Amino acid sequence: MKPVVAKFCGSSLADAGQFRKVKEIVNADPGRRYIVVSAPGKRFPEDVKVTDMLAACYRKAAAGEDFGEELARISGRFQEIIRPLGLHFPLEEEMAVLESRLLAGAEEDYVLSRGEYLNAKICAAFLGFTFVDPEWCVCFDEEGKLDLKHTLRTFGAALKPLEQAVIAGFYGADMEGRIYTLSRGGSDVTGSLAAAAVSADLYENWTDVSGLLAADPRIVPSPKTVARMSYRELRTLSYMGASVLHTDAVFPVSEAGIPINIRNTNRPEDPGTMIVNQLAEDDSEAPIVGVAGRSGMSVIQVEKLNVSDESGFTALILDILKKRQLPFEQCLTGIDTVSVVIRSDLLSPCLKELLAEISKTVHPDHLEVKENLSMLAVIGEQGAESSDANVRVLAALAKEGIPISTMNQGAGKLNLLVGVPGEKYGEAVRAVYEAIENLGS
Repeated sequence: MKPVVAKFCGSSLADAGQFRKVKEIVNADPGRRYIVVSAPGKRFPEDVKVTDMLAACYRKAAAGEDFGEELARISGRFQEIIRPLGLHFPLEEEMAVLESRLLAGAEEDYVLSRGEYLNAKICAAFLGFTFVDPEWCVCFDEEGKLDLKHTLRTFGAALKPLEQAVIAGFYGADMEGRIYTLSRGGSDVTGSLAAAAVSADLYENWTDVSGLLAADPRIVPSPKTVARMSYRELRTLSYMGASVLHTDAVFPVSEAGIPINIRNTNRPEDPGTMIVNQLAEDDSEAPIVGVAGRSGMSVIQVEKLNVSDESGFTALILDILKKRQLPFEQCLTGIDTVSVVIRSDLLSPCLKELLAEISKTVHPDHLEVKENLSMLAVIGEQGAESSDANVRVLAALAKEGIPISTMNQGAGKLNLLVGVPGEKYGEAVRAVYEAIENLGS
């Protein structure tokens, strides 16, 4: 039987009680042979994550200030895990190593990685598994970029001989042993890499929610949990704001055709959300997976008579953005218009110069910027094929008097993207969710 890789998030390993839950979950399925862990997360809303504590400790050390109090707090967090579990763990020795490295001018990535490193070693001791340090097998190049091909080969060589292992998430190293971290949430990526490296049967991502929700619960009261979805749908949901799973975690397992199961450590009986490479025609509980969005957008609208007859007009505008390394979210074209959607925080610092360059290059009849917009994505590979879904969405927005600034649906019909005023974002999400909630049921 192929192994299962199970990754547990910071809240799943925040204290001794959570460690016990994790052990029960791991022991419930002998296929869960490879466990990837994050640093201890928040135990309650006002708590501080260990990674944030390490960051504060690093800042003081880098400034030449006394960091003893911060280091003591970090040690205390780990002691609160170790003692109730009855473990004999050399924490003092580990903290002494960290202190000496800080005094010697340790780099930030090394310091930030110690939360995962220590939590994984503690978890390995508690489970009786072998500890695997990603410094040995998650490979970065000399520029600090993840070397995917080398990592999969090295990771597989490290894990496959082991019957059971606990792997620290979030970091790796280059050939010189210099530690590099992945972006926040990077333990999801480590788990995905491990699953691909051992050709796992399943990659389980254990967190504090019972799967992906069809809408933001801060906006929509008690939205449905999505039972099953495709990798493409997940990528769009994650990009548009759903934050259960790190977006980069999709690539290694999707390439290998390994499904992801998002589960709840605090409710292991819940089936969660299963994410698969491709949905069959009847392999979805509803044609629309959900609605997500991003705020803080701006639209640059360029108007020029008969622009559709002018070869390369749009390319000239996009080339200006490329030279400035300014990414855009969407580009919509009409007979006389080109509209480009860009994040406002990226656009604001260079807006005046950018508009001047566009004017000089393409000589528009009219050039305008609309700010404070939000983009809604109505997502569903099967539902987007349905004209009924689109009609319901647009009718719901019209009913609530919410104006639409942009609208786009690609040929792949994965999602319908709609731009609305920023101050109407919450209303728009609720209206759309209500319209699509029972679609197909």
